[in-house]
Amino acid sequence: MSTAILTGQPVPGSSIEGDLRSLGYDVRVATDPADAETLLAQVPGDQRVALVDARFVGHPHALRLGLTDPRFPLAAIPGAVTAQAAGRQALTRAMAREHSAGGGTAGGGAPARATTSVGDVDSLADRVIDALDADGSDVHRPELGSLVAAVPADPQARNEARQAVAAVDDEAVRLKSAVKARDGFFTTFCISPYSKYIARWCARRGLTPNQVTTASLITALIAAGCAATGTRGGFVAAGVLLIASFVLDCTDGQLARYSLQYSTLGAWLDATFDRAKEYAYYAGLALGAARGGDDVWALALGAMVLQTCRHVVDFSFNEANHDATANTSPTAALSDKLDSVGWTVWLRRMIVLPIGERWAMIAVLTAATTPRVTFYALLIGCAFAATYTTAGRVLRSLTRKARRTDRAAEALADLADCGPLAQGIARAVKDHARRLPGFAVPAVALLGGAVVVATAALTGFGGPWPAVAALGYAVTSGLAVARPLKGALDWLVPPFFRAAEYGTVLALAAVAGVNGALPAAFGLVAAVAYHHYDTVYRIRGNAGAPPAWLVRAIGGHEGRTLLVTVLAAVLSASQFTVALTVLAVAVALVVLVESIRFWVSAHKGGAPAVHDEGEPA
Repeated sequence: MSTAILTGQPVPGSSIEGDLRSLGYDVRVATDPADAETLLAQVPGDQRVALVDARFVGHPHALRLGLTDPRFPLAAIPGAVTAQAAGRQALTRAMAREHSAGGGTAGGGAPARATTSVGDVDSLADRVIDALDADGSDVHRPELGSLVAAVPADPQARNEARQAVAAVDDEAVRLKSAVKARDGFFTTFCISPYSKYIARWCARRGLTPNQVTTASLITALIAAGCAATGTRGGFVAAGVLLIASFVLDCTDGQLARYSLQYSTLGAWLDATFDRAKEYAYYAGLALGAARGGDDVWALALGAMVLQTCRHVVDFSFNEANHDATANTSPTAALSDKLDSVGWTVWLRRMIVLPIGERWAMIAVLTAATTPRVTFYALLIGCAFAATYTTAGRVLRSLTRKARRTDRAAEALADLADCGPLAQGIARAVKDHARRLPGFAVPAVALLGGAVVVATAALTGFGGPWPAVAALGYAVTSGLAVARPLKGALDWLVPPFFRAAEYGTVLALAAVAGVNGALPAAFGLVAAVAYHHYDTVYRIRGNAGAPPAWLVRAIGGHEGRTLLVTVLAAVLSASQFTVALTVLAVAVALVVLVESIRFWVSAHKGGAPAVHDEGEPA
């Protein structure tokens, strides 16, 4: 139960006590600063507490935004301030500073007040906010827009504030703010206009975003099952259910924004389930095609590889540049200028094939054509989008004068996912690596990856050359990460590693030429991709990378690549298929158990809530 300390006596006709109770607060009234400090001390340290001026006039949603958002230890709006457990010490210190009696200063801050009055207690909340700012505390102030939050000083100002409240529809603003600020064309114009009302319906019935996220996953898995039937009716049902799953996928985020139900666990579930839904659907399409006599597993695996590599490009570029200094370029300026022309914004968002457009295309093509046509369109669209976005980011990186931080270099190293073999080589050659020119780092990573993939694809199954190339790939991987990844194009190293590992598995399974090899490879790549996505979500949630023992246990990207090539060299094609299946299950079990343990414990341990709007995936 949260506690709100109302300072002063409420104004006749004020709804402030009722509004606070509707937000889940137990309301207590403080008649003077000493009383407020006493009441604050009585609230358990692990509970949220708010200090609210009794003269407050404003919209209930303004109070909700200011006093209930779980993402911020300290938050404030005019006339109200709140603290969660992590911010209680700062709030207590600011309160004591304002209440200190006698001359001089209180706690080294502003002059203390010798006496208090009704006026003092009425303005206590705003003075505490000022004290928090003076102490350097990070106080979140939500964007209120047209919402009103004011502390009128006299009856005339109070009447004007109430008129301003009446002039703005609180619920309409709340619904509008539930929709993601930046989204794709299809989502913005074809889904969000009605999904926000579904989100409100869910909120009024006590449903949580995590429940809606789970419903979206189940719907997508049923869609994949329908696609796996291989019948026209099944394909049509799969397309309809895929769109329904996407509607629910939009709804869970809108519900989180509408009711401010953000959580660490919810952010992880939302991001993880998106990938699970899409890749499970690819598998369903491949199974359905096989029932009709068409083997498209290579296309399904290729689509998953391409889509995952696209995401790694996004993640790596953002991590490399989010805290870089002097982070501007002529290319970025041109992009901002294009954004000022309305139609170009939507065109540029559509051509990168974000999740809304991508799922709509997949759904329509599934219902109207064949799995093979669907995968061809998906591969062509994703390849174009990847080329467009990567080229733009390369140009930005080459033309900007950014200086990347140690934190960015560490994030890129974590995304690289190097195992003991590459790390050992990196330590051995680090002195020589410092003398390499800046462009050599991504060039070495690209060269080593390209050689191992090409060798696996072109030398036939069962020969030793892919394993030899994989050894060379381990050397080049170690060389690429031997120094901090702070170069202009070093953010390309993780995507090059992903493409090399996934591409090698795909090539070897394809040349094996036996039934089951490609589905087994699909499972292995899916398990490894989950580990890589999990790494991203941990970094985004400021939780750090997965533990070192996990990376060692599953070998790192270079270790897995070498293992797969050695298995292909020493086993028959059918035995290789069994080995891939066993490896896929083993990797999946290890990474899933550790991932679930981590996120559930983080959620139970009170980790700060996360809600990353990010880019359309």
